[in-house]
Amino acid sequence: MVKEFKNNDWALILGGSRGLGLASAKKLAKHGMNICIVHRDRKSDMPEIEKHFSEIRNCQVDLLSFNRDILRPEHKRAVLNELKIKLGDNGKIKCLLHSVAKGNLKPMTEEGSNSLMVLDFDITIQAMALSLYDWFKSLFDEQFLANDSRIISFTSEGGRRPLKNYAAVSSAKASLEAITRNIALEFAPFGIRANCIQAGVTDTMSLRMIPGSDQIKKHAVMRNPFGRLTVEEDVANAVYLLCKKEASWINGCILPVDGGEHLS
Repeated sequence: MVKEFKNNDWALILGGSRGLGLASAKKLAKHGMNICIVHRDRKSDMPEIEKHFSEIRNCQVDLLSFNRDILRPEHKRAVLNELKIKLGDNGKIKCLLHSVAKGNLKPMTEEGSNSLMVLDFDITIQAMALSLYDWFKSLFDEQFLANDSRIISFTSEGGRRPLKNYAAVSSAKASLEAITRNIALEFAPFGIRANCIQAGVTDTMSLRMIPGSDQIKKHAVMRNPFGRLTVEEDVANAVYLLCKKEASWINGCILPVDGGEHLS
């Protein structure tokens, strides 16, 4: 595999221990980008996760991983302090990838505590949208970002199309898209490009947590011109393409990566 990225190029991936974030980490590592992953997982899950991290290390790149809560300021500070030491004088963050899936999937109409509350919206939007700006702004303020850095976030069709039990996540995705577009507008003079990838229905752990996910998958296959679900590697390929110099004129976009699923 040709090493396309510089030795001092890094990707910081928020939520990179599984799913789309992990697949993207592997893809970027294969092409020579060093990887820093911030994730939140149980200790019992770590042996399996470490197997995937070993695959990344086998690409002959550096890997930093932090099992920390991205929403806690002291955890962010600790990660950035260690990352600063690792970057040294020449290392820069080429890609900030936001792949956080931490949201409430409650219906609006149930009684009592089973119903979606305002606090559920707050928690979900903070985790799945505002955390992007929080980490991005810290990287920008501390001059961690490369001159041609790429900010990439994952959205979904649910950000614009209503789905039962998805109101909090839908609101977070809409906010994430707005934040990404505004980063694209206001930080372009600093060489920063920001885009959202709208992945098609992908059989991830996050999808399986949504009530009725089997029907969602079945319907997605019927809608898709290629007659299949999106797979994690499809999305990882798009992340890699957006990080290439040839993608420097793509900015402020919501890019469907779904084989045409959005057409119907």
